[in-house]
Amino acid sequence: MIDLLYQVLLWFFVGAGALIVLLGLFGRKPGQFEITLTAGVLAGLMVQLIASIVLVLSGERAVISTLEFFGYLIVALLIPVAGAIWALAEKSKWSTVILGAASLTVAVMMVRMMQIWTGVSPLVGQ
Repeated sequence: MIDLLYQVLLWFFVGAGALIVLLGLFGRKPGQFEITLTAGVLAGLMVQLIASIVLVLSGERAVISTLEFFGYLIVALLIPVAGAIWALAEKSKWSTVILGAASLTVAVMMVRMMQIWTGVSPLVGQ
């Protein structure tokens, strides 16, 4: 994993998720803004997928398990899609909260993916 890409995506996912959760808790129903932020999370994950494929094709491997890393990445790609489907099917403030929770879940999964790739916890260091 590219460290700078990881940092940028992690902060974006946390910020987007926290903002969407707050909007939902204040009673906002899902709209264009929330769906666009969620699409941004999905786009960030696609960039991570492409970067990871390029790294693996160039010979780099995850310290713990490359297969497990890609498993996490594929599941992370599904989470914002599922949240968006839920939000569009049930337009309530709670579906907005679900959209935010989806982005925060992806952020947690990014931390785990970095741990799988490097072999150390990115929160604790070496």
